[in-house]
Amino acid sequence: MTRLSYAALGSLPEESRPLVDPRALGTRIVHLGLGAFHRAHQAVHTEQAEALYGGGWGIAGFSQRSRAVVDTLAPQDGLYSLTLRTPDGPRTRVAGQLTEVRHAGDDATRLRELLACPDVALVTTTVTEKGYWRAADGGLDTTAPPVAADLAGRPDPASVVGQLAHGLRARRALDAPLSVVCCDNMADNGRVLERLVREFVQATGWPDADRLLEWIATRVAFPSTVVDRIVPATTGADRDAASAVLGVRDEGAVVGEPFTQWVLQDTFATDRPRWEDTGALFVPDVAPYQMMKLRLLNGAHTLLSCLGLADGRETVADALAAPWGEPVLRAYAAEVAGTLPAGLDTGAYVDSLVTRFANPAMRHLLRQIATDGSLKVAERWLPPLRGLRAAGHPAPMLTGALAAWVRHTRDGDLDDPMADRIRAAWAGGGPASSVRGLLVLLGAPDLAEDAECVAAIVERVAALDAGGPSALL
Repeated sequence: MTRLSYAALGSLPEESRPLVDPRALGTRIVHLGLGAFHRAHQAVHTEQAEALYGGGWGIAGFSQRSRAVVDTLAPQDGLYSLTLRTPDGPRTRVAGQLTEVRHAGDDATRLRELLACPDVALVTTTVTEKGYWRAADGGLDTTAPPVAADLAGRPDPASVVGQLAHGLRARRALDAPLSVVCCDNMADNGRVLERLVREFVQATGWPDADRLLEWIATRVAFPSTVVDRIVPATTGADRDAASAVLGVRDEGAVVGEPFTQWVLQDTFATDRPRWEDTGALFVPDVAPYQMMKLRLLNGAHTLLSCLGLADGRETVADALAAPWGEPVLRAYAAEVAGTLPAGLDTGAYVDSLVTRFANPAMRHLLRQIATDGSLKVAERWLPPLRGLRAAGHPAPMLTGALAAWVRHTRDGDLDDPMADRIRAAWAGGGPASSVRGLLVLLGAPDLAEDAECVAAIVERVAALDAGGPSALL
């Protein structure tokens, strides 16, 4: 079967063709972290805005670690299909907003050129939480090997913050403003990324570091965002199904749910696509939306993954279909909703989560969701737990969620940047000692020193061992 490419565009079914001719686009956006989520979310919003208003908003995408996505998309001229899995059946269309697909290490010269190019107005990022190399206090971990090597003078930075810092230094010579749009699941992600970049600059010892920091403060914007669309890992069957619809072979196919959300802080320093006309919401402060998404959707995902994997479930829909699935989700959400700002319609949001999670067409793997749990748990569960405890309110579901994660670290197949340290926490002492060690790893020494909290988690672990997920209810 012919491979998807520019040459094959004319043979595609009309309803499956890109919304704009990708060959007519310029490059005005650089994206760092060329994974499936970006291609199913920001790239699609950008293509829709391009179709409505133009602007030449082509995207140069750079993968940060694996070269697989570049090897897949480069022969396809950056084209790929997105299949939306609706309860009424799949809908497949080719997206064509990627003008370049490259690897940040292999193509470091091109990355530097684009980051310094005045025609480039935006940099967007999706490198996952661990890709920012944050220390326990939320600042830059200058001891992390990629960051330390960049600070030692490596000519081609391997860390995202290093790439951005070098790019901004080059842009300052041209006085070209830039908007850097973080699209990863971190609370106040724009402010977080700005802090990391500034701390990197401060640590370089560059003679112009102070002047660069002053310039960044006035000419570079770091708007915070909330992004949401469930994008499961693509399977061989998904690629086969997309190729059958298209009539050409698509090795870069991605799949997603029909729902999409994008909330952006309206503090851009540059021109941008008209994303608001594609369903995006621009607001003065994304914090309430970010908090609701992190604590309800992402927090529920992590909980269902820990419980479901231990219960022999494979996907989110499988977990929700279990007798304990929806009751656990709703009980967790009811407890966490009390920690959210007033004015949010949490009831409708939770109802939408139940509908989305139960979609039988989605196969969002629990093992995919469970990766990097130590980073996710700290941000999704600890702030609401601390808030409830400080107010003197019980938090049985959040304590139970921590117990589910603790149990997963004991029994599950760990894919976590702290895997070795987690195993070490289980190596000596009894359950209470292990729980205290894990809480310290999560950046919660306060909870580790709270005997009542530790005892509650140990008790809930034992309950889960004896009764399974229903023991949380």
